[in-house]
Amino acid sequence: MPEFAIYPSLKGKRVLISGGASGIGALTVEAFVEQGAQVAFLDLDADASAAVSNATGAMYELCDLRDIAATQAAIAKLADQMGAFEVLVNNAARDDRHDWRDVTPEYWDERMQTNLRHMFFAIQAVAPGMIEAGQGSIINLGSNSWMEAGGNFPAYATAKSAVQGLTRTMARDLGDYRIRVNTVVPGWIMTERQKELWVTAESIEKHRDRQCLPDLIDPIYVARMILFLASDDAAMCTANNFMVEAGSV
Repeated sequence: MPEFAIYPSLKGKRVLISGGASGIGALTVEAFVEQGAQVAFLDLDADASAAVSNATGAMYELCDLRDIAATQAAIAKLADQMGAFEVLVNNAARDDRHDWRDVTPEYWDERMQTNLRHMFFAIQAVAPGMIEAGQGSIINLGSNSWMEAGGNFPAYATAKSAVQGLTRTMARDLGDYRIRVNTVVPGWIMTERQKELWVTAESIEKHRDRQCLPDLIDPIYVARMILFLASDDAAMCTANNFMVEAGSV
């Protein structure tokens, strides 16, 4: 088993994670709690959220991130209970497959709401507290799927490519306040959802051929990159992509 770093600067930090009840999000909640951070998360799944909270002690609020008013109200409620957040992890997304021929304007808009729009409005909600504190770290989750010219999810790929633009412009707008904004770019991460929906012997063989490294990527490695970017070790890192894709781009 690998031996992971402890980041003293994360102890006591107030951290908010979207989509924290499963997959990369749940591993990230656990990883921050293990660092001694004060952690809260947002999610839509009541049963999974309760399970993660019971296992880690993290606080949570149930909300549909497509509803911006509800999302910002949930963030405000958690901040009232915990104090202003010093770290935001914009993790929530869904890579549902869809044929370009079948996409309607309504479906397109819903995909943007699910995979992109809530990131900006979460930043809008937490940034004033970070500005007052004179520091903060915002980590947006991208994807290398669009970099690889992956097909069969044009709305998802478009939303994820836009995360890079969001990160860079917000890094500029918030940088004077020593707020750092970065993107973590996962490759194909072996979450339970991916295993259930997309993993086959053939797909794994093809994917290993695309990677430089032979090992499939456990979600813990995405969580570990997020920890680094939230810590003081990354104090001079902003406006950039940090890849966790085993060399598959």
